[in-house]
Amino acid sequence: MIRIPSNHRALATALTVALLSAGCASVNLQTHVAQTPDQALELAGQEQNRETAQRYLLRIASRFQDQGDHQAARTLLQSEQLAQLAPSLENQQRLLAMASATALKDERWARELAEDLAPDAIINYEPELMGLAAQLQAQTYELAGQPLPGAMTLVLLTQTDSNANPQQLHDQIWQLLTAADDTELESATQSAIGYEAEGWLELTAAVRASSNELDQQGRAIRSWQNNWPGHPAAQVLPSELQLIATLVDSRPEKIALALPLNGPLASAGKAIRDGFIAAYYMDSSADRDATDIRVIDTSSSAFAELYQELSDDDIDLIVGPLEKDALASLSTMNTLPVPALGLNYLPAGKRAPEGLYQFGLSAEDEARQIADRLAAEDIRHALVLIPQGEWGDRVETALKERMARHGTVALDVERFFRDDNLRAVTADLLGITVSRDRAIQVERTIGLDVEFEPRRRQDAEAIVMVAEPTVARQFKPLFAYYFGGDLPVFSPSIVYEGSPDPARDRDLDRVIFTDTPWILASDNELRARADQHLSGTRGQLGRLFAMGADAWQLSKRLPLLRQVDSASIQGQTGVLTMTGEGSIHREQLWAQFQNGSPQLLAAPDPRQEREPAESGNRIGTATDSDQ
Repeated sequence: MIRIPSNHRALATALTVALLSAGCASVNLQTHVAQTPDQALELAGQEQNRETAQRYLLRIASRFQDQGDHQAARTLLQSEQLAQLAPSLENQQRLLAMASATALKDERWARELAEDLAPDAIINYEPELMGLAAQLQAQTYELAGQPLPGAMTLVLLTQTDSNANPQQLHDQIWQLLTAADDTELESATQSAIGYEAEGWLELTAAVRASSNELDQQGRAIRSWQNNWPGHPAAQVLPSELQLIATLVDSRPEKIALALPLNGPLASAGKAIRDGFIAAYYMDSSADRDATDIRVIDTSSSAFAELYQELSDDDIDLIVGPLEKDALASLSTMNTLPVPALGLNYLPAGKRAPEGLYQFGLSAEDEARQIADRLAAEDIRHALVLIPQGEWGDRVETALKERMARHGTVALDVERFFRDDNLRAVTADLLGITVSRDRAIQVERTIGLDVEFEPRRRQDAEAIVMVAEPTVARQFKPLFAYYFGGDLPVFSPSIVYEGSPDPARDRDLDRVIFTDTPWILASDNELRARADQHLSGTRGQLGRLFAMGADAWQLSKRLPLLRQVDSASIQGQTGVLTMTGEGSIHREQLWAQFQNGSPQLLAAPDPRQEREPAESGNRIGTATDSDQ
């Protein structure tokens, strides 16, 4: 390291000040390298030639990007000095802006950029930049919540770049197309121009029309290939579709459904069993002659021993166990000889062996979804209520980690027991206690009684309330009593008992919560049939019934979810995806209590700005088994 004498540092500082104050005549912007965004903006502002100044800012922004400092680059790229660009610089600025917006996951900036984009904008770039431009443009569209034009951008790239990797591009196109909603796809199909675009849209429609049934999807894919033999995707299918076409031949036939059917977890085990069997019989693609499902009670023996017995018994897949400690007993192995779909999650710090998949009604998934909703509604400061205990610890960790990723701040997290003084908990959360203490201190200081009306803290934009219904019905009126009635309230499914009860839930009006499609979706054939013939299909047991139904769907698609990052299942408990470690994550629906009854809400749209809190229109029991 070179040491600079203090008098030299003073001289360097003086020279820098002199350069900044001397104007453009003293600085050659073609070679000068600014060390900070402010320095670059000041020097550019002194340059009389606007295009020269803009070229300088773009060069320095690119340099910041090379150093990984996209925040500094954003400061320059969003500056007023680049608001009216010389035409020759527009493409360069757009490329740089898309690179930083996607690197920073800046959804608002991505939406602004997407307004001025079109899929065919990539043809305006030099051939050597077209591939980069297409990738950045597709990523920007995706970040802006517009996957369809992102897909069309990459479709155009397949026609113009002969050096592109077709498998990689087709996988990306398919991932974007599967993220587009049905209305957009239908509109695009009616107006599509060009063989490639029309073929992709028809393939997407054909696969969607076949629902979740593997046999139907396989037939739809093969039929499309026959109808579009010359299409690039017919020659190189997206990886997910290639895998679907082979899954029918590799699905497990001998399944052991290992659940506790006696003891304290019997009701949960039986609900999951009933959901699994019901979904199996509702599945028209299931081969009744080949499929053998054995139901095994895990309540009376050590699961490690039971697993060994099943491993020696020619079983293709074990669905279970439900108990957390039983699942943990499998973590001592490096590889499971027989794959297992555990119906819970390993404790923190436990390594999942190869062949173990984990699925449950994870409270952490719901916490992360709440954090995502806050960010989508541009809520940056929230107050949080969470029960005491290990379950609450996991919820708090997941919520705060995802909030931090979005730049959302938990101003205060109040943990409570259900028997606590909820008035005091609410007053602490909303800052009323601090406000009162301050007034008391003033009275003591001046020796006089003063008129005082407490005020809640003014920096909060929302409340996250994790509380069961009996507690939540007390908290919600207290928010209004302590001057927080205008704040939107977001909750996981724990806030709703699962069946409409307007008389009791009227106190929860305007609370926004997430819950499973089994509870919230209006049209559900499996639920309708289950209600006719089975008990325990509503409320908490209903959620477990739905979990069992999804376990059947997962049993057929574990390789697909594991091998294809973009693969998902529209399940009864949510949209199901898998991490690289084999853990299933869920994305649920949203609802809001109105007149005591839950009303389904649309998913948050990142393209929409937040509505005012006072409008009341903003837009789950977290039921993972902890035993």
